[in-house]
Amino acid sequence: MFLGVDGGGTKTAFCLIDSTGTIRARTLGEGAYYFADNATGGVDHVVQVLEQGIRAVTETADITPADIDHAFLGLPGYGEVPGDIAALDAAPGRVLGHQRYASDNDMICGWAGSLGAADGINVISGTGSMTYGERQGRGVRTGGWSELFSDEGSAYWIAARALNLFSRMSDGRLPEGPFAKLLRRHLKLTSDLEVIDVVLKRWQGHRGEIASLTPLVVEAARAGDTQADAVLAEAGGELALLVDSARRRLGFTPDETVLVSYSGGVFRSPRVLDAFTTALQSGAARYELRHPLFEPVVGAALYAARLAGTPLGVDALAALRSSSDLTPTESSDGDA
Repeated sequence: MFLGVDGGGTKTAFCLIDSTGTIRARTLGEGAYYFADNATGGVDHVVQVLEQGIRAVTETADITPADIDHAFLGLPGYGEVPGDIAALDAAPGRVLGHQRYASDNDMICGWAGSLGAADGINVISGTGSMTYGERQGRGVRTGGWSELFSDEGSAYWIAARALNLFSRMSDGRLPEGPFAKLLRRHLKLTSDLEVIDVVLKRWQGHRGEIASLTPLVVEAARAGDTQADAVLAEAGGELALLVDSARRRLGFTPDETVLVSYSGGVFRSPRVLDAFTTALQSGAARYELRHPLFEPVVGAALYAARLAGTPLGVDALAALRSSSDLTPTESSDGDA
């Protein structure tokens, strides 16, 4: 039995699979982005999320944590504060009661799921954004330097730029487009300036709350808002730049065709995906864009089986694939 955990800023996914490729249990819990939860305990918050999720899947599968052969836990923010790594590494053991697990950044879940752990690059765009790729056993991360000055192409990045558009539309620096009306209605603003109170005071600038405005940007673009459409197109281009950077750092040669896939809710926007695809195809580098094979949480479980030295065989993978309800854009937040 193999446990995969795909942590994110707004939700954490749990999945148990067995060696035949059968999904035995799965559940969703709250986000495990411990940077944002220091007020409620930091790493202790991660432990709480893991306790609730692991209890749910083991009870559903009628097993105990001791019956889990191996687990892989992708945690948002892992590795970004060296002093926290030891605590994050120890956190799952406090819940599982054994040491048959490994922790790392949640970017690995996206890569393992999307490409089936094959050499290539996966780009994640959910609340945050980054890429992770592997070539001949070497892994490289690009992007994901936090929402304050990075996370280009992410839901947070899109929403922050859209809020800037709203301010410009409101005071006449830009002609008003559909996004302004949509935002006023969604936030129930009594005046445009009230958006400051909502974002800074009520939301306290919380990244997840801000990122949740991205569907409004997509809706506005569909309604003919050219400024909103431009933000989505720029997001796709930024995500392609992350892939190009990862390709260079991994040492792929110019004549190699590199497998690329994607995960994260931002790719539910056809405009972002189209802009991303166009940017990849317009350069000199050769890429083969693939729809994700599995969602990130399933990738985490597959990676757990691989770490245990018992990777799923061809038949098991086929069974898992046939039973998967993955759509091309389904995944976790993909937080950096």
